[in-house]
Amino acid sequence: MTDDTVDHRRLIIAGTGISGLTAGIYAARSNNDPLIVEGDEPGGQLTLTTDVENYPGFPEGISGPDLINNMKEQATKFGADTRNGVIEDVSKEPAGHFRVEFSDGDVYTADAVIAASGASARTLGVPGEDELMGYGLSTCATCDGAFFRGEDMLVVGGGDAAMEEANFLTKFADTVYIAHRREEFRAEDVWIDRTMEKVDDGEIELLLNTELTEIHGTPEDGVDHVTLVEHPDGHPKEKMEDSATAGEVEEYDFDVGAVFFAIGHTPNTEFLEGTGVEFDDDGYLLTEGGRGGNQTDTGVDGLFGAGDVVDFHYQQAVTAAGMGCQAALDADEYLTERERADELYEAEVDAATADD
Repeated sequence: MTDDTVDHRRLIIAGTGISGLTAGIYAARSNNDPLIVEGDEPGGQLTLTTDVENYPGFPEGISGPDLINNMKEQATKFGADTRNGVIEDVSKEPAGHFRVEFSDGDVYTADAVIAASGASARTLGVPGEDELMGYGLSTCATCDGAFFRGEDMLVVGGGDAAMEEANFLTKFADTVYIAHRREEFRAEDVWIDRTMEKVDDGEIELLLNTELTEIHGTPEDGVDHVTLVEHPDGHPKEKMEDSATAGEVEEYDFDVGAVFFAIGHTPNTEFLEGTGVEFDDDGYLLTEGGRGGNQTDTGVDGLFGAGDVVDFHYQQAVTAAGMGCQAALDADEYLTERERADELYEAEVDAATADD
């Protein structure tokens, strides 16, 4: 190893969400010496979920953090190592291995890498957002909802996440309002049905064809109110920018004590840009897919993708776990073939490092 290299691993897994931990369990059981890296969102999105009711094997449900902790314990039981830190850059070296650099300057080398780094919650970029994030504005209802007990709350979004967060917030809110820029929701029918039951009960109110344009308040006092725009045909922000329809848009202030964004996610793939891997237009990692083996291969030898960093469609815990399993099996096949061909990277470890 070079002087700046901390260690060489047969396999490094980026991410400790359900996909990364599943990959770690399978990789450890295959004697592939995995190092699982926590990342800047340890445990992934599942740690933000209070009750996971649709993961097989738990008829009474299980909390997201408990499921993640159980999986981490299972991975380490079979020999996986974990470490805190954020991977800043991955590059493919001429010898065929990978150089993995952390934000703290540590450098590892690895024969193979599984990217299971997930996706991060999106924001709107509206005025007041930066100042009030964490002070009445949140991207996680399960994390922060209880802080605003008795307040009116606004959820922005129209998919499953928005419906789930709005339903959860009814435990604490006076009234939960859902602002969605269209007339129709994108959520599953089961979530729409649950939400409409809450609407009928007066716990949730719908603000359709409506968008948020500004959040007002201070870090000291939190959110005071928001500015909303509405157009009967939807997408009011776009209508405001068109002189032909700008006069049809209604703009008004709306009193709420907390705002929750539930508008999707951005895949955490920036650290892979130096590998030559391909992404789709939204930044999701492209993999081979198909029906046979090697479905998680990215087209860069030794680099595999799994979970929400790849999957923009299903985004379920069980599918993420399945992809983590696939990636570990694909990586094992790749490593076994290179080992048979005597092509694995032989790191030069000096005596002092070995003694450590």
